[in-house]
This record gives sequence, C-alpha cells and structure tokens, in this order.
Amino acid sequence: MPSSRPPDGLRALARGRRPRVLSVALANLLPLVGVVSLGWNAAALMTLYWFELGIASGWALVRALFAGRPSEIERDGLLIGPLAQRRVALSIPWTGVQVRLSSLLVLPVAAPILAVVWLVVGTLTVGVVVEEGNVSTVVDTVALATLALFIGEGVTTLVEYFGRGEHRDHSAQTAIQGVFAQGAAIFFGALFTVTIVGAGTLEEDTPISAIDPDAIGIPLLLGIVAVKFAFDLAGLYGDRLAAFDESSSLDLGLSYDPPAAEPVDGSLAEPTETVRQPRRARLAGALTTPLGHPGLWYVGGGLALLGLLFAFGGDWGTVALLLAAALAALDHELRHGLVEYRAGDGALVARDRLSGATMWRVEPWDETDLRVERRRLDRRLGTETVVIELRDDEYRIPGLDDPEPVLDVFDRRPDRPDG
Repeated sequence: MPSSRPPDGLRALARGRRPRVLSVALANLLPLVGVVSLGWNAAALMTLYWFELGIASGWALVRALFAGRPSEIERDGLLIGPLAQRRVALSIPWTGVQVRLSSLLVLPVAAPILAVVWLVVGTLTVGVVVEEGNVSTVVDTVALATLALFIGEGVTTLVEYFGRGEHRDHSAQTAIQGVFAQGAAIFFGALFTVTIVGAGTLEEDTPISAIDPDAIGIPLLLGIVAVKFAFDLAGLYGDRLAAFDESSSLDLGLSYDPPAAEPVDGSLAEPTETVRQPRRARLAGALTTPLGHPGLWYVGGGLALLGLLFAFGGDWGTVALLLAAALAALDHELRHGLVEYRAGDGALVARDRLSGATMWRVEPWDETDLRVERRRLDRRLGTETVVIELRDDEYRIPGLDDPEPVLDVFDRRPDRPDG
C-alpha cells in the first residue's frame, strides 16, 4: 500500500505559508508593475485578471479531483445520491493521493459552472473595456504575465496543496469555492471603476461599451489592484478567519468541515445476521421508483423533446420512457437492491455488495425513533419497511421479508401500523 505521506522535498518546501504567500505576491506584483512601469490601461489590467480567474478555475478543478475528503451530496439525488454514499476511491501509486468517486460526481457539475462564471465575468469586464480591434494587442501585452501566473499557481498547488497535505482537509466542493470569491472581486472592482469613469466621461444615452480604457487613470487602476489584493489576503488567511468563526459566538458562515475521510467502521461483534431485499421486492421497487422521482420524468420528457426537435418519425417518446425506467431500476438497485444490512451485537451496518464498502453505521443509542411501515407495495408483496430516525437524518430499509434481525439491534421496540 503506498504511503500517504508526500515526498520529503515537497514537505520541506511546503512548511508554513511561504508558497501561497509568494503566489499571492506574484499575482499582485505583476499588475502593479504593469500599471506603474509599463503603462497598462484598464483593458490590459482587466484582461490579466480575467486570465488569472481562468487559471485559478483550471487548477481548482485539479485540486477538486484529488481532494482527500468525500463531497457532501444529497442522498435523495437520482443516481448520484446512492453513488456518493459509497466511499470508494482510486489510489494513485507512489503519491498517497486518491481520486474519490464523490469528487468525480461533483466535477461534471462544477466544471460547466466555473466556465460560465469565467465567461460572464469576462463579458462584463473585458468585454466592456477592450475595444474590438485591440484584442490581439491587449492579449500580447499580458501574455508573459499570464504565463507567470499559470506557473505560479501550478507550483503552489503542487507544493502546498499536495506537499503540505492540504488536500486531506478538502472536499471537491471546498477546493473550488475560493474561485467564486475571486470572480466576484474582479467583477465588482471593474464594475465600480467603469461606472465611476463612465459617469464622468460619457455623455447621456451613450453605451457603457464606448468608454475609453485610457480614461481610467493610474489612481483608479491602483485602487483595483488594492481591492484585488485585499480579497487575495482574505483567501490566504481564510483558515484563521474560519477558526475565529468557530471559536466565537458569531456565525459568519466561514467555518465548515467536509465529511471525514476515514471509512465508516464496518466491524461487528458476533453473532451477526445479514438481511437483504428479496428478489420480488427488488423488481417491484425498480418498477415503482419513477413514481417517487419526478426528476426521471424530467429526463424522459427532455429526451422526448430532443427527439421531436432533431428527428422525425422516430418513436422517441417510447425511447425516453424506457431510458427513464432503466435509470429508475439502476437507482433502486444502487440504493437498496445491492445493499446488505448486517445486524450485530450493538450496531447495524449497511454494506455495498459490489465494492464491499460500508455505507453507514447506526449504533443503538443513535436512533431517536424506530418504526415499521407497511405501505401499499409492502402489503402486496408481504414485506415491511423499517424506518430509523436519527437526530438529523433518517434511514429507510424497504421491502424486508423479516425485519426482526434489524429491529433486535435496538433496545426500543418499534411502532407498528397495527399498534
């Protein structure tokens, strides 16, 4: 098994905040030199900041891919809910780094969102101050600085995020959240500056796109640099702000810990008994799942609409319904059919039959309520559903022929529909 400790060279470089401080200094020194010494105007400055946002987004996705903690995903989500419960990961040899399944579920959503944020910020900043005929000139002006920012962010990610072991404290979601603050800083700084200059230089009814980038003087440009630097410092010392939030009575929303990286303890004292859904319950549950998942109908309806738009004469409605049914069957199998429940002395454990990973564990003293339900499907199949309520969660185990091994784990006797 590969060691989880980073190489000695990276650990030595990563001591303290030195790599991140150098990266922040580089990211703010380059535009400062450009404005003061090289005569950059607003177009060049905003273009560099826009490129910096794109670079930060790209490296954030790299950090999210190798985040050491599971992502927090709602259990009720179609397919991704039951998949995220399986804390499985692929280890990268000789690195001590893992790619978690929950991170892979976040990236297809996070990447388009970051791309949209980057395009929107660029449209509302660079698109306003850069004249159409000067695009290539502006890009050439900041090309070398952009390359330096890319290398600086990459070195910081390698040395600090991996070498210092910060990846062990992040989920895919927390690894990318800083990019949104950076985009907001660039956007609002540019919006404020353009609005002030536009109000003083443009005539009434003149579009804001007609603003002259050279009309924004050095003091205002330095003001933009200072605002950006302030946001970067806040990100640099974000851990101290979070610690202050956690230790104080104020609730600033800065303190948040992703789920722990440690796997759920699946060990049980003997004797143990294993309970699974019978085949008839698995089949019936797969067929009736669409009734409880409106999202499946959205998927099927969307595919049917695409079929009407791009194909004629094909029975796309049937195809869409079949696909929705297949998704329903897969969701139910992942959520219940491929899960076995191991009841032992003092705990109940849910185990994935495919990967062998423990999905959750409930101790007898964790539950706040215990009941047995017999809904319409249970009455038809002759099965029962066990509902275990916790302080802030709930587990449902449907379609059991004999729920007694599960119920015997708890001291509380369950509420039953017949009293």
